[in-house]
Amino acid sequence: MLWDFAVLLAAAGLIYISCELFVNGIEWVGKKFNISQNAVGSVLAALGTALPESSVTLMAVAFGVQDIGVGAALGGPLILSTVGYAVVGWCLFIYLKQQARATCLSIDSDKLARNQVWFLVIFTFNIALGLIAFPGKAYSGLLLIAAYAWYAVREMQAESSVAKNLAPLTFRPHEKDPSVYWVLLQTGLALILIFLGSQTFVHRLEGFSLTLGLPAHIVALFLSPVATELPETINAVIWVRQGKIALALSNISGSMMIQAAIPSALGLLFTSWRFDQYLVMAGAVTWLSIFFLWLTLRRQHLCVSRLLFCGFFYLLFVAGTYASAVHLVDYQSLSERVLRFFA
Repeated sequence: MLWDFAVLLAAAGLIYISCELFVNGIEWVGKKFNISQNAVGSVLAALGTALPESSVTLMAVAFGVQDIGVGAALGGPLILSTVGYAVVGWCLFIYLKQQARATCLSIDSDKLARNQVWFLVIFTFNIALGLIAFPGKAYSGLLLIAAYAWYAVREMQAESSVAKNLAPLTFRPHEKDPSVYWVLLQTGLALILIFLGSQTFVHRLEGFSLTLGLPAHIVALFLSPVATELPETINAVIWVRQGKIALALSNISGSMMIQAAIPSALGLLFTSWRFDQYLVMAGAVTWLSIFFLWLTLRRQHLCVSRLLFCGFFYLLFVAGTYASAVHLVDYQSLSERVLRFFA
């Protein structure tokens, strides 16, 4: 157990260092290829850090472990929509002065609100498919991939400023304008290290779950996403520390989009994609958290306290899961009635 814990800490340290390299490198990629700051966060960074979560789902469905695959596909959006945004809120609480904590954040709320709508549409589609069965359902996964491709293209084409006055590239700290080779080398190496660190973290967490005797879908919903979403969360922490709040929020938002599309598409293509009561609860809590965030953004009221409130929804999910586990509430019979209704 001590060895496993030591490996967990080492893996978390590797992920943090790798994210420092990645954040620095991906901003230079945006500058070199004239890509807007918003697209850097919502598309480029999100695509890179989505590798761990997508690989967990892919490996699970490839080896026939459907519970892990489907749970991981829903666990990512659950963590990002609740814990991810709450972590950004905590970082802002730490780094902002007392007066700034109570004021609304100076960001493009309309743009971020539209991203939440994109997510809600795709995620509602995912939840609905988890409650019904019909011939050709697996091919719905292709629609998710197409929807994400459309979203990514729109993000890349959206008008926004390109990053200026970047910190020196870590691999070439004394060069004001490093070559594309060094920029891509640092970014690519950082991605490899993030992937290795995340996979190590996931495997050690799964080992702990076997020791504790936890069910596979609980591991997929609670433990695996904590590890695989570390890169997105750490990226956001680093950007908040640097005062780039819009980049931090767009990275979380963009990561949620890809998590709702690619891992779910793999689940639809290679599993039955049917939800039990825990998956239904995870989907409902995720939906509620993002709907709350969308309402806040629509009213231009996004602030530290409202970001922190997103963490409440994760606590709601934990409480609901506990209530089901100790049979305080019979979610099983309730979910079966819902499934029968939609079937």
